[in-house]
Amino acid sequence: MKRFLAVYIGTEASMNESGWNALSDAERQERERAGIHAWKNWVEANQASIVEVGAPLGKTLRTSKHGIENIKNELTGFTVVQAESHEDAAKLFEGHPHFTLFPGDSIEIMPCLAMPG
Repeated sequence: MKRFLAVYIGTEASMNESGWNALSDAERQERERAGIHAWKNWVEANQASIVEVGAPLGKTLRTSKHGIENIKNELTGFTVVQAESHEDAAKLFEGHPHFTLFPGDSIEIMPCLAMPG
């Protein structure tokens, strides 16, 4: 089995398109409850393939040769899964609550490669 990193993407456009910000507090809370319930069901259904459930991601600091700076990106969370192929890993996320109930845009899945040498 190969390992794959899945990163959850959330864009300004997906937030607007979902109507999330137009929901009342009660509607948003209900959608959050439904989304969390669906996410837990997704985890249970895919438990054999999940290496690391992951977590939501917070604000970002970038460290480079220029020092440390605050930046904004579109990464909202991550999960590590295992599958026979890249396509099989991607199929695990079809219909995922990240973009069906929550205002997420997409999930990007990439193989975790072996370190050279």
